[in-house]
Amino acid sequence: MRIVAGLYRGRRIAAPAGDATRPTSDRVRESLFSILGPLDGARVLDLFAGSGALGLEALSRGAEHVTFVDSATPAIKAVTANLAALGVPAERVTVRRQDARAFTRGADVGGRQYDLVLLDPPYRLAPELGRELSPALAELIAADGRIVCESDRRAPLGLDLPMTDERRYGDTLIRIHELD
Repeated sequence: MRIVAGLYRGRRIAAPAGDATRPTSDRVRESLFSILGPLDGARVLDLFAGSGALGLEALSRGAEHVTFVDSATPAIKAVTANLAALGVPAERVTVRRQDARAFTRGADVGGRQYDLVLLDPPYRLAPELGRELSPALAELIAADGRIVCESDRRAPLGLDLPMTDERRYGDTLIRIHELD
């Protein structure tokens, strides 16, 4: 995998060992970030971070700060290694080994709001997460913020939030939500 565009364009990033993580393909990331447009100064939350590919792409494209959250130790090790390999300054990132649902409900958020939330949960969990995450995400998103969900088209992650765009890339479904 490589960073598609921006400051770290062309740089390789590693995925966690094993088959528990399914990194977002370069093609899907390129299309998604073209839709999103400039991210200069954005505060980003990458939930279910995996390799961190989505959050790293956001940093490469000008995001001010990215918080990476994943419960799996191999994923956190991959994110940390990728940040080090890219030379991302520590003040631009926060890395949390924590369940994404617990993170959104609680103490670690501490009133912070994000301009962009990236959700790429394990596909098998996506159908059950929408109802649980929707109220918490509504509190986390800043005015004019967006939430991006990646899931399998056959088992979509359905949030109870206004959807502004939906795209299919093979079996991958991308939905973008914005609060009114």
